[in-house]
Amino acid sequence: MATSSKPVLIIQHTAVGHPGAVLSILDELNVTWDLVALNQGDTLPTAITPYSGLILMGGRMSANDDLEWIRTEMDLVQQARAQDIPIAGHCLGSQIMSKALGAQIKKNAYKEIGWQPINAVALDKVQDWFGAFAEPCFVFQWHGDTFSLPEGAELLLSSEACVNQAYVIDDKHIAMQFHLEMTPLLITVSVESNGNELEKEQAAGNKYVSTKQAIVNDTPRYLPPMHAMLRCVYTRWVKNLKLSPQK
Repeated sequence: MATSSKPVLIIQHTAVGHPGAVLSILDELNVTWDLVALNQGDTLPTAITPYSGLILMGGRMSANDDLEWIRTEMDLVQQARAQDIPIAGHCLGSQIMSKALGAQIKKNAYKEIGWQPINAVALDKVQDWFGAFAEPCFVFQWHGDTFSLPEGAELLLSSEACVNQAYVIDDKHIAMQFHLEMTPLLITVSVESNGNELEKEQAAGNKYVSTKQAIVNDTPRYLPPMHAMLRCVYTRWVKNLKLSPQK
């Protein structure tokens, strides 16, 4: 695959919301990238034109929070859609992306945390984006909010706890409620930093939240196939990158 002459813009919101495995996969695909880490004080650009694509990572915030950087990100999403620049959203990023495209963000009926199963809604399209898909398919989850579908979006994946798990729009933009990007280190940090949330949800009887030990035990089994899915997603996604500088 040709090296991109314009980088992909990746926006990181929190330390735990690091792009993780996304970076190595983009490197494998010879796609250059610029990382804006808001948690480290980086400033968001206000124009998307210098970039070939836009990736929004996760975070503990809500897309409904009245924050200036969320408004700026939503504007970047709208610019990217208008200019046919591919967008990819992970968890919070998928919610910011969805809201910018006219969807609603609300609390889901249940929090989903840990290794949880997802199901294919449109199998042919799922295989196009995620590769070979066999159920049950387990991905890493950590969310309490959910998005509705923007106009024109095609739902790809769903789960028992949360109907809208992933969609594509314009056959080039993808939103994913889950965390395909997680690495063993990011999973460890997530559990250590937010483990009290697991205990609280389990005490409330939430069957869609894993125990700390289950998350640790299941990671060697589920992480490699999840990364294979991530590689398929970005191999498909980069096909639509605007690689040459705009005149």
